[in-house]
Amino acid sequence: MQGFAALSEFKAKAGQVLLVPGEDGTLATVLFGLGAEPDATTFRVLPAKLPAGTYRIARAPEGIDRTRAALAFALGSYKFDRYKGRDADKPHLVAEGVDVAEIRQVAHACALARDMVNTPANDLGPLQIETIAREIAEQHGATCTVITGEGLLEANYPAVHAVGRAAVPERAPRMIEISWGPEDRPLVCVVGKGVVFDTGGLDIKPSAGMRLMKKDMGGAAHALALGRMIMAANLPVRLSVLVPVVENAISGDAMRPGDVLASRKGLTIEVGNTDAEGRLILADALARAAELEPALTIDLATLTGAARIALGPQLPPYYTEDDDLAAAIEKHARAEADPLWRMPLWKPYADAIDSDIADLKNDPDAWAQAGSMTAALFLQRFAPKSPWVHLDIFAWNPRARPGYAAGGEAQAIRGLYAMIRERFA
Repeated sequence: MQGFAALSEFKAKAGQVLLVPGEDGTLATVLFGLGAEPDATTFRVLPAKLPAGTYRIARAPEGIDRTRAALAFALGSYKFDRYKGRDADKPHLVAEGVDVAEIRQVAHACALARDMVNTPANDLGPLQIETIAREIAEQHGATCTVITGEGLLEANYPAVHAVGRAAVPERAPRMIEISWGPEDRPLVCVVGKGVVFDTGGLDIKPSAGMRLMKKDMGGAAHALALGRMIMAANLPVRLSVLVPVVENAISGDAMRPGDVLASRKGLTIEVGNTDAEGRLILADALARAAELEPALTIDLATLTGAARIALGPQLPPYYTEDDDLAAAIEKHARAEADPLWRMPLWKPYADAIDSDIADLKNDPDAWAQAGSMTAALFLQRFAPKSPWVHLDIFAWNPRARPGYAAGGEAQAIRGLYAMIRERFA
């Protein structure tokens, strides 16, 4: 085999694959390069380089975590083929000596988030997200309550209603709340922005800016996926998943620039830009989270283009004032190869969201420039006082690269899941 490898110029570079035939000409062995610094996450590139079949790890360098390798292989196997002919088969890895059920649950949750982000808005509206939430709740013995349309006003979710009221009745706005776990456990709230499609409202986006807005419910997809991981693992917490779901549509009933909205917390919000709608629905959801007095609140949202300008598509920023929480997030993000970057909640920029006629406004003054940061400062006005972290995710791979298919991507939730598992052990 060494001679064949040398003849084939196999140098064990990271991600390099050599298919070695047996005496009968069929595939007998696969050599997979891990590079000079072996890393289990490299296994994410392997499925795309293998023919269909069942594989196992025969030998691996000491220190390679087989659980991480198996999970990386599973994540790299993802394909979104709902609208194409499905592959008859694909490569599978038989993982020995690992918690297969845990790997499967995490991989399936990430695939759920990616499927939701990839699905176009004509097939994934508010009702479909509600259906997914109800199915997850039923599967894990949780309760799921949904408030829809005009009921949002009666239940005091006025900002959610204002953003979503322009949609047709079949796509009416709604507030979804999943509750799970015994009352005596510490409460974790997970909040996700669910804008199924964002036209920009009356401040309409240009066509290029609107093209990918089917993914503007990425925060909701991630919140549901993270909630599913927590419940499937039966972590010793009480869980509340809060998902405001709307379509930011255009009609005679659409909110207007200059409107002043009420919010669940009682703060009034001047609408300076109808395309800054995500923070409006999150304001009501975070106010609801605060009422529940959680031990930890996490919100996930495809919130600002400014986050992409700052850090690009692969590195989501996160915001928290809790240094211990930040240290735990960074520890597990690194361990899970689920990268994040901490950004500051810079208080001198808070003046940029002051309004002349309301308590605050949703479009910051231009002088502040830091759009992702000012959005986080806006959300902080509504968030619980207990530990809170805001993640401004992209949820999308703009180009395919080894192990990462173009399209929907699950970001941050594997690291967050590991952090929660340790924090509340």
